[in-house]
Amino acid sequence: MGSMSIPVPPTPTRIRVPATGGVTLSAIDRAPDAGVPPQAAPFLLVHGLASNARTWDGVAAALARAGHRSVAIDQRGHGLSDKPDTGYDFDTLTEDLLAVIDALGLDRPVVAGQSWGGNVVMELGARHADRVRGIVAVDGGTIELSHDFPSWEACADALRPPPLIGTPLTRMEGWIRGAHPDWPEAGIAGTLANFEVRADGTIAPWLTLDRHLAILRELWTHRPSDRYPAIRVPVLLAPAEGPADEQVRVASRRHGVDEAMRALAQARVHWFRPADHDIHAQHPDELTAVMLDAVRDGFFAA
Repeated sequence: MGSMSIPVPPTPTRIRVPATGGVTLSAIDRAPDAGVPPQAAPFLLVHGLASNARTWDGVAAALARAGHRSVAIDQRGHGLSDKPDTGYDFDTLTEDLLAVIDALGLDRPVVAGQSWGGNVVMELGARHADRVRGIVAVDGGTIELSHDFPSWEACADALRPPPLIGTPLTRMEGWIRGAHPDWPEAGIAGTLANFEVRADGTIAPWLTLDRHLAILRELWTHRPSDRYPAIRVPVLLAPAEGPADEQVRVASRRHGVDEAMRALAQARVHWFRPADHDIHAQHPDELTAVMLDAVRDGFFAA
């Protein structure tokens, strides 16, 4: 049975980019809007676990209006990128990002990552500070799951994704819209693009369960706090706090942000309250404004 994918808006360009170990990544390359003077700082946009490049559509559009080029990638195993069985460790993931920067000639981009992607871009900042002008960690970058789950088994049990294969697309869209009534259409469409849409109208996550769990295991072992002293580039933390957050979760997040602010050489924080975990999908214009402020005021130096 055939399958179809949710179409990309016409203005951005879908491209294929060689990454690590023969893997090819899909990316959305968006130039500044016509008639807008181009700005020097490009942006590399990195999604979270089980997500995809199109969740950044709203941010990419706002960056284009401001004259900035952006490239949003589908990380390996996700979206329209290759889906190898290996390479979901932080060593390989950061090399994937570096390969994209090299292949597309991005001149020291601001690299923004959400959730797990925030941890990936923080690792990139620790390893290749000379290749980026700044890091933006969007409700991520400080995630240390071992603080909340003493064993990998407990983590896997709590965060195992629900079985969604075979769910009708219309039902999934209804769930997303019901859970996020204030999201713009770009955020809804971008989230729906987390799934392959089959010819019978049902969906399947692009990220398979085994690869999802492999990434989750790597995230459980990752200790960004051990890496903070090595990160010499400016870091903008953009954490979210929602009205429904449990107090334990709020305390853990605040502790992680406070720890990062003490240990990072150059850091600032902008809390989004109230906000969902997917700030970039929910509040693209507001998030873009905070990132561009960091460019314009020199925090992310040229």
